[in-house]
Amino acid sequence: MNKQKAVVKAVCISEKKGQQKHPVDAIRLEPHLGIPGDAHAGDWHRMLSLLSAESVARLQEKIPFPLLPGAFAENVLVEGIEVSRLPVGTKLRLGSALCEVTQIGKECHADCAIRRQAGDCVMPREGIFVRVLEAGEVRPGDSMEVLNG
Repeated sequence: MNKQKAVVKAVCISEKKGQQKHPVDAIRLEPHLGIPGDAHAGDWHRMLSLLSAESVARLQEKIPFPLLPGAFAENVLVEGIEVSRLPVGTKLRLGSALCEVTQIGKECHADCAIRRQAGDCVMPREGIFVRVLEAGEVRPGDSMEVLNG
């Protein structure tokens, strides 16, 4: 069986909740925490958020300003797999870390920065959340491999 693979386009963090994230050179993923220093870090089921570049590209066609990595508060932007189609429980090798999909989509909060600017936010429909099972590092250019599902 061929394993599904995607390429990490960007890794992003934010220091405060409710704001867009900004790209960084690399992120460290830790079990029971997620990304040290990220606003959403903690021992819960939404340690890390992922979004497909394909989802962003579909919305980009409808708006006149550029959608930069982190615009939807995603930690990891990947290209090559529609992450919203991965079922809960799917295990992923993300860079050198091992993660497990815990949630597809989310409820968007009313003051979402990108919704105010673009009139829409794809994260509630097409973003996913994972928990970190094994520590590792993730950088742009790394692969994301679906291990099951």
